[in-house]
Amino acid sequence: MMQNMSNNWDWDGILKIIYVVFAFCAALLLGALKALLVGPIAGLILIIGNVGVILGLFPLHVAWTFYTIIKTNRFDIPLKISILLGLPALAALWLALSIAGSVVVGVGYGFFTPWVSAFEAFRQENESKKYIHCVVDGTWDTVKGSCTVVRDFADICIHSYPVYLTEIRESSNSDELQTLRFIHIPAIIIVGLMGLIIDVPSFIAIAIIKSPLMLLKGWQRLTHDLISRQGPFLETACIPIAGLTILLWPLFVIGSIVLAIFSSVFVGLYGSIVVYQERSFRRGLAYVFAMIAEFDEYTNDWLYLREGTILPKPRYRKKQASYSSDGTVGHNRVRGERFNASLMESPTMLMPSLGPSRSVRETIQEVKMVQVWGNMMRTCEIRGRELLDANVLTQADLNEWLKAKNGHEAPIIGVGLPSYSCLYTLLHSIQAGADGILLFDNVIINHENRPQDRLVDWFFNPLMVLKEQIKILKLGDGELQYLERVLLFGSHPQRMEAWENGCVIPQDPLRAAQIQGISRRMTGMSRSMSKLPTYRRRYRHLIKGLLDYQSEKEGIISTKFESVRSISSVELV
Repeated sequence: MMQNMSNNWDWDGILKIIYVVFAFCAALLLGALKALLVGPIAGLILIIGNVGVILGLFPLHVAWTFYTIIKTNRFDIPLKISILLGLPALAALWLALSIAGSVVVGVGYGFFTPWVSAFEAFRQENESKKYIHCVVDGTWDTVKGSCTVVRDFADICIHSYPVYLTEIRESSNSDELQTLRFIHIPAIIIVGLMGLIIDVPSFIAIAIIKSPLMLLKGWQRLTHDLISRQGPFLETACIPIAGLTILLWPLFVIGSIVLAIFSSVFVGLYGSIVVYQERSFRRGLAYVFAMIAEFDEYTNDWLYLREGTILPKPRYRKKQASYSSDGTVGHNRVRGERFNASLMESPTMLMPSLGPSRSVRETIQEVKMVQVWGNMMRTCEIRGRELLDANVLTQADLNEWLKAKNGHEAPIIGVGLPSYSCLYTLLHSIQAGADGILLFDNVIINHENRPQDRLVDWFFNPLMVLKEQIKILKLGDGELQYLERVLLFGSHPQRMEAWENGCVIPQDPLRAAQIQGISRRMTGMSRSMSKLPTYRRRYRHLIKGLLDYQSEKEGIISTKFESVRSISSVELV
């Protein structure tokens, strides 16, 4: 009997192996076939679309940049003249790099997206539809996706870039910014060149020397998971995808090296900014050498080698911001500045994690960026409907945003509504006692399950700081309503005064300043978020939905009014 069970188990194992091999080969061949058929179409749409946007807006981009350099007070007159003289060369460099980047992205997206989708189809729970999805997925979706990429890129060029330039012009009057003078340029140029000469070869050497370790450790981790049936190999449906990962792991390693080399250019050039910020040539040189040590330490952490680094790491900042536990607005502002500075100063080598792999079920528990975007838009839609029902927002406000060229022309909808929605998301998180941000669908984003994305870090940590600030302030009902007014109508004093929501302006100047500080930071995050890719497309769809809701509501009201009038006329007769 035991022998029969053993034979049955052997046959089951053999059948599973045959199934996995067949599924992997089928997905590999179908994916390659779809890539050859769909890839050229999707790639051409993306390349022609992006290049058309670049060439069509190139004269406007040059004119906007020229105007901003003239109007800004960040540079003195000799430096402005130097930048303007070098602007044609910079514009030509941008044109060449952007067109080359569009070609690379178009080829990569058009070829790899249909191929990978063939493997993703095996995650379908319905066995009978797996092979149908393996054939269908990644065909028309890839073509539509390429059109979406072109649209998002156009939004960045048409809307986001002018907003960046407008903010530069508006921030020129700030006393916190230091004017960059022509006399500082020699030191800035020397440190920037030294950053390129020293950091780029050092990064290349470290990346190439450690790449064999990354290759071997990655294969070791994946092979261990394959033998022990852990991580991506825990579920049979996802084994083809894991097999593709083993097969393409050398490409991941090569891509990580290329990205490390690419990032080293910007890390080296950032030394010029350190010279400008610290007003010190010596500290700029210290930064150049410190980045080599930090990059070595960074790669050691990724590859689970020795802790720290044997290379010298000189200090290149005069003072480091310290964390405080009192939770005041001033200290939290220092936290945000320290966090943002650390993001910009950290070298980046993008590579797949070599840590213990998680199973598919564990991976699904991680909140995805798509879920965050959708939840945020859904929350804005709900808050927008509430404000429309209360006649706080009008249909004219929505139409004004749709017609506006950028968010500065329609700040009530473009900035006020997202800030207002974000405020209530934080308030609900505080009331629920959540250890992170409570989304609309009762999903909590915390440090453990948040999307592992550098872009998320720019907003998640500042939002957590704001949440703690609001929690410590313990705003009363009147103060909270005052914060609502400032967030929604801060750019329109007349609308703010006209909205009678029962707010109470704090008499304590310190408390009023703290509330104003919170509103400024939330507004700043909303402005920064509005410049991200895909945001405008999604938000435009949301505003159109609010317009439909308002039109439908007005139609129902007019219908009821006509019914009342007809009944009244009948009674009079």
